[in-house]
Amino acid sequence: MPDFSDIKKSLSNFELLERELTLKQLQINRLLNITQAINNNLPAADLFNMYNSFLSWEMGIKKMALYIREEDGKWCCPSSIGISDELLNQDIGDRLKSYTRLHNLTEEEDPLISQFDVVVPVRHKEVPIAYTFIGGFEDDDEVYDKVSFITTITNIIAVAIENKRLFKQQIHQEKTKREMELAGEMQKMLIPSTLPKNERYELASIYQPHSTIGGDYFDFIDYDDPRFAFCIADVSGKGAAAALLMANIQATVRSLINKRISAIPFIKELNRSILDAAKGEKFITFFIGEYNTETGDLIYVNAGHNIPVMVNGGELFRLDKGCTILGAFDDITKIEVGEINIKGDATIILYTDGLTDIRNEAGIFFDEESLQKFALKNAGLSAEELNGKLTKEITSFKGDLPYPDDVSVLTCRIYEGGAFVSKNGLSV
Repeated sequence: MPDFSDIKKSLSNFELLERELTLKQLQINRLLNITQAINNNLPAADLFNMYNSFLSWEMGIKKMALYIREEDGKWCCPSSIGISDELLNQDIGDRLKSYTRLHNLTEEEDPLISQFDVVVPVRHKEVPIAYTFIGGFEDDDEVYDKVSFITTITNIIAVAIENKRLFKQQIHQEKTKREMELAGEMQKMLIPSTLPKNERYELASIYQPHSTIGGDYFDFIDYDDPRFAFCIADVSGKGAAAALLMANIQATVRSLINKRISAIPFIKELNRSILDAAKGEKFITFFIGEYNTETGDLIYVNAGHNIPVMVNGGELFRLDKGCTILGAFDDITKIEVGEINIKGDATIILYTDGLTDIRNEAGIFFDEESLQKFALKNAGLSAEELNGKLTKEITSFKGDLPYPDDVSVLTCRIYEGGAFVSKNGLSV
């Protein structure tokens, strides 16, 4: 007679194997579904939902928390099972880096971490990209098998999310790079490509941007009468915002000069325009001068800018009359307009602080005194020759050290004066 107990036992084992096989098939099918979802580029939120459902329904996990690294480097929990929001709101970022491999958490005392049995770290090129905390196993659970399969699925999900993050970051970087290139092109359009040279005056420049987009600006404006204006500015900050503000400054300066208003209203209106454009978040230092080739009169205002130097008749002048920086205050109540009558030839050097921030390997700066000595020694040169010599001087001075900031120099060489009297334009 057949042994029915053996047959019953065999049937029981067969049913158990059949259930396990069915479960494995479900797990594999879900794994294929997730892989297909990744290939179809489903949003991260959908992948997290699939991951949550897989662990909860197919794997029977009671407690889970998945931590993913965000753009700013911080860790967030986009998917969890059986854990209160109060616990999940705790910041455990500092604790995560201590888990470099699959780790048993039975002895953890942290209120959140103690809810789990194991943590599964996911690393990509030795860099952690995700952590899954798992807990709530039943006594009859095949813990090793479950954790192994969860590790596999977590790696797939985490790498997919990381690839999405890196791709998004790459797109952002490319967009930013293009925006910077466009802003740089716009900035180059604002800097005069050619400067005048005639028998009465000559202008020449040095422009050495520290980055793709600098914050320096200089310009030259010729009148229909025997006058011309020249200016230089340094916008706080760098990047596209600085370039846009530079464009605004150039347009405003030229518009105000065409209105033929006097110096004090000119500065007040320019200050108001910068405040409106920058909303108080940026400011500029600014210098503008107007020279009359007939009278030899130089009228200028220095709005907090590095003090230009002028050499006339072997004597050095510091063009320091003016006011505070522009764009920082609603109104500028005190403005002093500088006036100098130039006799004979003269050399005026305007510059931004990038020049005097240059230092050599001994830590000595090419400061204002260094520039003054250079100006006195080379005032007889043409503007172009002087700038060429200055470039060699600072290159030799700094050696192999990089430029610390944008360097802009606008040199104006004046030849003789005259007798024409003007009361328009930037006149007092």
